[in-house]
Amino acid sequence: MTNSSQGLSPVLPLTSFGNVLMFLFSIFLATSIIFFNVSVSLSILLNKALRSENRFMYMLSTCLSDICSGVSYYYAGVLDVRDSYDSPMRTFYIAPTFLGLSYMAILAAQADRYHAVVSPFKYSRLMTRNRTLLVIFAYWVYAFLIVAAHNLVTIGVAKRITSMGTFVGNIFTVIIMIGLNIRLFMIARFQLGREPPSEERDSKRSSVYLILVVAVFFLGTWLPIFSHIIVCNFFGSTCYSFRNEGTDPLRILPRVNAVLTPILYIRGCSALRATLLTRVWRHCCRRKKRVMFDESERVTKSCNT
Repeated sequence: MTNSSQGLSPVLPLTSFGNVLMFLFSIFLATSIIFFNVSVSLSILLNKALRSENRFMYMLSTCLSDICSGVSYYYAGVLDVRDSYDSPMRTFYIAPTFLGLSYMAILAAQADRYHAVVSPFKYSRLMTRNRTLLVIFAYWVYAFLIVAAHNLVTIGVAKRITSMGTFVGNIFTVIIMIGLNIRLFMIARFQLGREPPSEERDSKRSSVYLILVVAVFFLGTWLPIFSHIIVCNFFGSTCYSFRNEGTDPLRILPRVNAVLTPILYIRGCSALRATLLTRVWRHCCRRKKRVMFDESERVTKSCNT
């Protein structure tokens, strides 16, 4: 019998301690992705000063796509489904697209910081907040146009389009990410070394270092699956197959990056961290305590009566 007739179930039968741990890990990973990315998104939305900076718009875009990725992981990673082209349980290429959007957002943020450091005066004149939002809107629209195209053509054509596009894109991405960040680090180190100590200099330094650290973790978690796809496309094979994305270590790593990225944002940006602690988490804790207090009062009154 198929999953559709049996109903959805965990990807691995919960009959052994290892399978239970794997199930709990998948639940924890999906929940962590949503929790941290929602926290960072709310912090940016609640702080007008953060919303006025381009880099935080890219952060917000990354967080929104990762929230959707975390929600979809409850289905594609936790349950016994295969999100492939010919699977009856597929998400019609929508769930993988959210990972791709996070990927594009980080690349766009890399290019944005590079131009901001290399040509600060030209950047401040050309890249207004509205133009930054237009760039973000453009790659979101592009991603879902690709989704529409994949669902309109035959499975064979969709596989060939994805295979060639991913193969070429991964090669250029690895080269650009490594080369761009090495040059960004060298230029930023030279320029910041010439500026006198100031609050603005410290802000620039933390901004550049944050994007570099994010890039290092990005490459560390995405490079294995990049390499796998390049090798498999080169030899014309599928290499290997797992039950679903929740049992494939190469596809788990990008989801781990979706947790690490907002944590790095919080750790590396003091303004974001302050907003998170004072206006998001503290407010939520106070509200939760208030609800618990009201519930306790209600139960006490009902017992007394």
